[in-house]
Amino acid sequence: MIPLAWEELSALELGALEGGGMITAIRADSREVGPGELFVAINAGTGFVGDAQARGAATLVPDDQETALAALASLVRSKSAAQVVAVVGSAGKTTTKDILGALCAPHAPTIWAEKSLNNEIGLPLTVCRLEPETKIMVTEMGMRGLGQVAALCAIARPTVTVIPHIGPEHLELLGSVERVAEANAEAIVALPAGGTAVVPATADVLDPYLLRGDVTFRRFDAGHVEREDDATRFIVGDQHVELELPFSQHHLALNTLAALHAYDALGLPLDGAHEGLRGLRLSPWRGEEIPLPGGGFVVNDAYNANPDSMRAALQHLAERAGERRKIAILGEMAELGDASAAYHRDIGRLAAELGIEVIGVGEPARLYDPAAWAPTRDEALARARAYLEPGDAVLVKASRAVGLEGFAGEIANFARA
Repeated sequence: MIPLAWEELSALELGALEGGGMITAIRADSREVGPGELFVAINAGTGFVGDAQARGAATLVPDDQETALAALASLVRSKSAAQVVAVVGSAGKTTTKDILGALCAPHAPTIWAEKSLNNEIGLPLTVCRLEPETKIMVTEMGMRGLGQVAALCAIARPTVTVIPHIGPEHLELLGSVERVAEANAEAIVALPAGGTAVVPATADVLDPYLLRGDVTFRRFDAGHVEREDDATRFIVGDQHVELELPFSQHHLALNTLAALHAYDALGLPLDGAHEGLRGLRLSPWRGEEIPLPGGGFVVNDAYNANPDSMRAALQHLAERAGERRKIAILGEMAELGDASAAYHRDIGRLAAELGIEVIGVGEPARLYDPAAWAPTRDEALARARAYLEPGDAVLVKASRAVGLEGFAGEIANFARA
């Protein structure tokens, strides 16, 4: 981290601050801190202040944890000349962030958010990782309503915004896809003059926010992605880029195209984009494939779900499965408001059209018209154990509240037994 003088921290008056000296890291996990570092006690962390001090760390018990983290991150950001990318949107944020970070890393000192650290706690902790030599920081920003992306942008001060996708999410709070677009477009409003926004070519709901004359808008088009054998060809502006991607999902290839536009906007060489793919590691539970006996496989895409990401996952399963039997273990898509039932029925119809048999998990999943159903996760695992056969192609997907993240691994374990 960019070092902070003790006097700078004291002047912020954020709470009970103990220690002294130059601070070279800010952490929220007492197990990771050491001398010269600051432990910020958030949530249950107040019980581990003594442990952090025993490790030689300075400590802060904040009066308000979100205010404190925002102030600390803003102070660190004020000392950095790095270009900052804000990745926002309804789906594809984390994979786009992972891909872009990996693409940039061989060409410039780069940091990017871990996993899905994208909220009022995770975003500041990412910003606090800025080093004096950092040239590029790739952040992810989540939202649950209006004003939240703007608040995160005030901390990170992005110079490039990437919106991989806009679609139905958090409709219980926002009410419409138009309002979802408005909330995410706060990352466009926050750009400085001369900034760049990378947005989908087909997201018409974003059009009202693409009128700034002092910002460059780059629209990426699904028609500019073509896969042939092991190679994927992209059109980025007036240039052609060919890459061997470590995944086969079309929606991840589209996220790669968005990342390539941001990479190009950052001034990095498109002819060197392939160098970063060797270090690409997608965050867990986002389309990772685990082999099953008999030539089958299970796709763990259980981090989250909304109607558009569910459609993409089902379509990929149908394409990837070939002649295998296709099974989707699906939980609910949460926070869809009054339209929830209709969205769930639409997904059930799509699965039937694609020849995919559904095992539903939880009450809302009855609306998929599943071939089998279980009220709880554990009962669904028992259903799957009885239902699945060697050689099956399986998808696991649901919103986080259903808790299916470890389900694919458990399927793989009992299938091998």
